[in-house]
Amino acid sequence: MRLFTSKLLGKFYVWSAGFGAALPASYLAILIERKSRRGLLTIYMANLATESIFRMAVTRGLLTPVKHGEVLLFCFTAALYMFFFRCKDGLKGFAFSALKFIVGKEEIPTHSVVAEHRIPSTTSGHITEHQTLEGRTKKTKTSFIALTRQLIARICKRGPRHRCCKHYDDNCISYCVKGFIRMFGVGYLIQCCLRIPSAFRHLFTKPSRLLSALYNKENFQLGAFLGSFVSIYKGTSCFLRWVRNLDDELHALIAGFLAGMSMMFYKSTSISTYLASKLVETLYFKGIEAGKCPYFAHADTIIYAISTAVCFQAAVMEVQNLRPSYWKFLLRLTKGKFALMNRRALDVFGTHASRDFKGYIPRLDPRYTLIKPELELHS
Repeated sequence: MRLFTSKLLGKFYVWSAGFGAALPASYLAILIERKSRRGLLTIYMANLATESIFRMAVTRGLLTPVKHGEVLLFCFTAALYMFFFRCKDGLKGFAFSALKFIVGKEEIPTHSVVAEHRIPSTTSGHITEHQTLEGRTKKTKTSFIALTRQLIARICKRGPRHRCCKHYDDNCISYCVKGFIRMFGVGYLIQCCLRIPSAFRHLFTKPSRLLSALYNKENFQLGAFLGSFVSIYKGTSCFLRWVRNLDDELHALIAGFLAGMSMMFYKSTSISTYLASKLVETLYFKGIEAGKCPYFAHADTIIYAISTAVCFQAAVMEVQNLRPSYWKFLLRLTKGKFALMNRRALDVFGTHASRDFKGYIPRLDPRYTLIKPELELHS
């Protein structure tokens, strides 16, 4: 496709090797893909292209990067996500289920109607547990674990809890602490599950790699990120209910923004930009439902084609501005051939195409070149 565009245009332009060649190829490729997967691929590639364009603009001095910009972006994104989560019919599908798992159903306003009817039953549960505890103390076989659980349950329930709070089994303090412990464990286990399979390959040759996979710093960083996000969100929500003496969806904006600061533990531009892209998609579809935004047929295929073309332009002309994980994916996909391009010839365009290739010059057959190559291929 690259040779075809060069022949068609008659010249070799800065955009023809990457963008011009990848645009029609990626458009044809997405048409073959299943329709159910096109949306996810489009969001991923649009996110990747946006990040690449931003890096290109920074390299050219058009934009100045903001310190902790990914954290700030995540704060705004989290604020809007949590606001829609609290609103009726604000989020649907996987996004709603994921946030419900992370922060709990106690923060859903529609849950309050059901919860209010649970107050009498919870009180009766207190009496039942108290009576059961009195009966068990008369027996000598009471276990230490059961007594510890009873003590923790009493401490959690006897603390302060605002009348608008729906966490009836805990006070506000234990509600936040339990949220942190739960999601810290989830984050830690996620990272462990990602690292342990690769460590098992070297289990007999290097057994210490298994321990390093369990005690890796990133395991605790992801746990701290998720745990602090939940605890800050829940703590801020409870605080605002105490201060304003009501439960309001607008609390989620403040709580979500402050909870977004937890990304300081686990900075990730990929996570921030992906969630921001999904948020833009959500807002766009809400605009279509409200009749405020127009609907464009086949928009996903067009956005995918343009985004992929932008990424290939970066991969050819300025790989330093492409996300490293995507560059590694291209190398695996082409078995390393993407790096065998004569990028020294592309330096004339001023993008420093050969900067990360340590002066690599491919050996070329002079029979198939217009000018004599620097290194000839000897048969």
